[in-house]
Amino acid sequence: MSAQNRIKRIGVPDIRARKGGEPLVCLTAYDFPMARLLDPHCDVLLVGDSLGMVVHGLDTTIGVTLDMMILHGKAVMRAAKQALVVIDLPFGTYEASPEQAFASASRALAETGAQAVKIESGVYAGDTIRFLTERGIPVMGHIGLKPQAALNEGGFKARGRSQAEWDRVIAEAKAADEAGAFAIVIEGVDEELAREITAQVSVPTIGIGASPACDGQILVTQDLLGLFDWAPKFVKRYASLGETVSDAVGRWAADVRSREFPAAEQTYRIRPNDR
Repeated sequence: MSAQNRIKRIGVPDIRARKGGEPLVCLTAYDFPMARLLDPHCDVLLVGDSLGMVVHGLDTTIGVTLDMMILHGKAVMRAAKQALVVIDLPFGTYEASPEQAFASASRALAETGAQAVKIESGVYAGDTIRFLTERGIPVMGHIGLKPQAALNEGGFKARGRSQAEWDRVIAEAKAADEAGAFAIVIEGVDEELAREITAQVSVPTIGIGASPACDGQILVTQDLLGLFDWAPKFVKRYASLGETVSDAVGRWAADVRSREFPAAEQTYRIRPNDR
């Protein structure tokens, strides 16, 4: 392939420059085949720690390890040619100190080839974001509903219901922005709060359950595709692939049991001289 025909990968400066412009299209990706399908349509692919729940069947994201994130990140990077690939730092790999965060982030990027990391960004995280960005590691922030903190904050509920909570979410956003985050995910807040945050920070905001007031949107891909029986209320399902997969497997199983499927589908034809 000539240099002229190569696909140019979207970079961190490209994402930062989209503030107030064309909305950013972002989805989660955890494996090679899905990343290959999503890549032509997305600005950002997030290897989210939601993979613990979506792929591994965990009840929360708490049990996700850095090794798991790296394994899935490698698979996504083998497929993604255009989108910026961001990897979540999982619970327990960055909170203790900026130095711990740097060790985790540098390992994740070095071993996968991804372009950035994402951390859940309470006000305390400003120092960590600054420490990482000053050392060449691009960071995406994450405020509002923070799944890694759900046990401490009352579960998976919308944030900003009280004035104190509203003020805290805005403070989280400002801390991430001022520390050098190149974009900020806003999860689980109402439109008025999302609009205020988007107006107050200098970098793009990416909403998930946070209204169209943000500079872009992200969803868990499996929710969008209808692979599970349940999805968050804010998700519009664009397909019902769970039913499609179940129906296809059921029809194949019926063919196997009745021996009605074409023999060629299950049999290699071997000539005598191949033995």
